[in-house]
Amino acid sequence: MAACLILSCGAWAAAADAPGIRVPAGAFWMGSDADTEAERPRRRVWLDAFTIDRFEVTFGRYRAFLDSTGRAPPFWGEAWARAYDWVDGRPPEGHGDHPVVVVSWTDADAFCRWAGGRLPTEAEWEKAARGTDGRRYPWGDRYETVRANAYGEEDGHLTSAAVGGYPSGASPYGAQDMAGNVWEWCADWYDPAYYHRGPERNPKGPAEGTRKVVRGGSLGAVPALLRTTFRMGNDPSFRAAAIGFRCVKDVK
Repeated sequence: MAACLILSCGAWAAAADAPGIRVPAGAFWMGSDADTEAERPRRRVWLDAFTIDRFEVTFGRYRAFLDSTGRAPPFWGEAWARAYDWVDGRPPEGHGDHPVVVVSWTDADAFCRWAGGRLPTEAEWEKAARGTDGRRYPWGDRYETVRANAYGEEDGHLTSAAVGGYPSGASPYGAQDMAGNVWEWCADWYDPAYYHRGPERNPKGPAEGTRKVVRGGSLGAVPALLRTTFRMGNDPSFRAAAIGFRCVKDVK
């Protein structure tokens, strides 16, 4: 109940206990022939059913993981730790319902496994974000400022926003903040040419690599980086104030 000192207990329950959203088995359009080379070719990909977190994992949820496992809290230098109060292992004051950041891929992977799931494959993340009709943003093909927390103050935030703060930007399945707020780690190794040779059924990325996929854009990203197909990679040990994650679970 310590988290209720940061959030109202009702808000904490909504952020922590929201059920995963079911994404049914089937094919969808993955990639884009109209944008960067790393997004090509656009192709039909089949995925088995899975569930995905409705929201990005929050500071509050991550605190429960730290308490349970004794894992070290996120760290990005003493000044950041003091500002976010992680020196004492507590989430930032008033930020318990914001997406946790400064977590490496390894941290994110460990949390999802502790929570009984895993990080999404890149294909799962994209299907959950865009649905089966090939949309450029979770809500449609045209960018709209009011639907995501991105670069600038027109969307109402200059920093991160509490998860679920842009319900009109939800994906076709109901996943929120899949465009903006924070970038999200995926399970796959990043290869800009992978789409040319990846399987058409349940692709899981290259067998090895040096960078892990991140998706979705962030509070500091321009609209082109918030597209459902935009992809890039970072070293799995990399930490930043605008990278978080969400988890998926297999459907038996």
